[in-house]
Amino acid sequence: MVTTIRLRGRSRFQPRTSAHSGARSAARALRYELITMKVVKPKSQVSSWAPFAHISFVVLWTATVISNVGTWMHDVASGWLMTSLSPSPLMVALVQAATTLPVFLFALPAGAIADLVDRRRLLIVVMAILAISTLLLGMLVLFEQISAWTLLAFTFISGAGAAFVAPAWQAIVPQLVPRDALQPAVTLNSVGINISRAIGPALAGIIIVSAGIAWPYLLNALSFVVVIVALLWWRPPPKKVSHLAAERFWTAMGAGLRYARSSGPLRSTLIRAVAFFLFASAYWSLLPLIARQELGGGPELYGIMLGAVGLGAVGGALLLQKLKGHLGADALVATGTVGTALVLIVFALFKQSAVAIVASFVAGASWIAVLSSLNVSAQVALPDWVRARGLSIFITVFFGAMTLGSILWGQAASMLGISITLQMAAAGALIGAFISWPAKLQLGMDLDLSPSSHWPEPIVSGEIEPDRGPVLVTVEYRIDLKSRAVFITLMNELKTMRKRNGAYSWGLFEDVAEPGRYLEYFTEDSWVGHLRHHERVSVSDRDIQKRVLALHVGDSAPLVTHFLAPEPNVAPVSAPVQSEQIG
Repeated sequence: MVTTIRLRGRSRFQPRTSAHSGARSAARALRYELITMKVVKPKSQVSSWAPFAHISFVVLWTATVISNVGTWMHDVASGWLMTSLSPSPLMVALVQAATTLPVFLFALPAGAIADLVDRRRLLIVVMAILAISTLLLGMLVLFEQISAWTLLAFTFISGAGAAFVAPAWQAIVPQLVPRDALQPAVTLNSVGINISRAIGPALAGIIIVSAGIAWPYLLNALSFVVVIVALLWWRPPPKKVSHLAAERFWTAMGAGLRYARSSGPLRSTLIRAVAFFLFASAYWSLLPLIARQELGGGPELYGIMLGAVGLGAVGGALLLQKLKGHLGADALVATGTVGTALVLIVFALFKQSAVAIVASFVAGASWIAVLSSLNVSAQVALPDWVRARGLSIFITVFFGAMTLGSILWGQAASMLGISITLQMAAAGALIGAFISWPAKLQLGMDLDLSPSSHWPEPIVSGEIEPDRGPVLVTVEYRIDLKSRAVFITLMNELKTMRKRNGAYSWGLFEDVAEPGRYLEYFTEDSWVGHLRHHERVSVSDRDIQKRVLALHVGDSAPLVTHFLAPEPNVAPVSAPVQSEQIG
């Protein structure tokens, strides 16, 4: 065990006219600050199976595995059915695009809705709609009333349902397990998807050959009922109830976008996601054609290849915790990207089924390494109040890149051929990994984003309408001239914090007549928006504020003033509201 202690002196002496002020400054000049005192010892690693100790996680995980088996059967049937209805590479790739495009279009509003309403009820309603639409599709296929464009329309509806399910479903994961089990829970969710990928496609191939292509759809409709029953059983823990009125839909969407724009950890995750998914989409969208045209196989081979992808993902997930401990999230994603590029090259150059199946196994292991790391990176970057919206932005970027890639690679395959297209995608994946490397992952892992509740209620002279605004908040600081550089650096961190939690503009100014006297301002759209800012300040935000306040050398705390835009045609009747605490 190694104990490290590092001391740094910090002079804050500034001549004052008051003897009391001078004594205070002299005392500050002699004060040393304990910067770090930490015990470096091996961290106890949470087991990859720890989430299975929680019954709610087990029940919902099992239900989703069953449902995902049905979904993979559905997807395999759709890809194969399109090769019969319209075998052009572009139309086959459009099946993948029709699945991912609605998620790109609707995920952000779906995330806002999931943060505003009961997530459990939302999931039950959407699952019921998906069960009905999938049953109808199965009946159309059964009675041979399906066309290529009808198939794409139902695929779009299915994708729209997935858009509303994904943010809400991912946002409830932290309600199922404690924080220290979040990463293995996310990984196990991916394992569940890939177990279903290993079972579903192979099962679909058997069912299509033995019973007909309509039955994967009919069985998928039944699988949604399993999830509905599990959700009806589950009772989520009670949420902290806010005394403020619920956010409006458009306001909630804007808050989610503003948080994503101001959150460095989430921005880095999104950059890495685009760099990978845009190119990895090539083998997902072209896999039916690789199996049918490049390898000369049937639905059985296509199902086996998808099953190998699922098995590879399961195998990769079992090693993921250990690999992450050795490599770290960034190197793990880079390794997965290289593995994906190699798979694309193998698909392009080798025409043997056995080689393609082995490559599919590697593709699954590479996919889980990247997807799980990115998902965890997004989860830990988000507090609960914006979790579904932040995850919906991640999902939007994910599916947007997949949609764009599917269309791009489908068109390229039509013009250049499948082999050349796959080689181009492999080269792009490697270049994207190199360019996006500076964007680091899981930067939010050590942040405590739980509410700190340390801002007091603002003092007001009377009732204020919640929607009245905009609101201007100013904070006046007095800083020793020797500490200005440190102060400005910390204020830039504070700026990011203010904007994440609701401010849409921010500024910092220094008094030209009195150097060291600074005025910070930030503006928010309404009074209720500012009160929500009070509720959203996190423990990590509080730590930044403490570091800023430690540099303040005034006789009292920084002066905070709240201003409201005057109401139309009403003369102001009171002085600006003042508070002695930062808020």
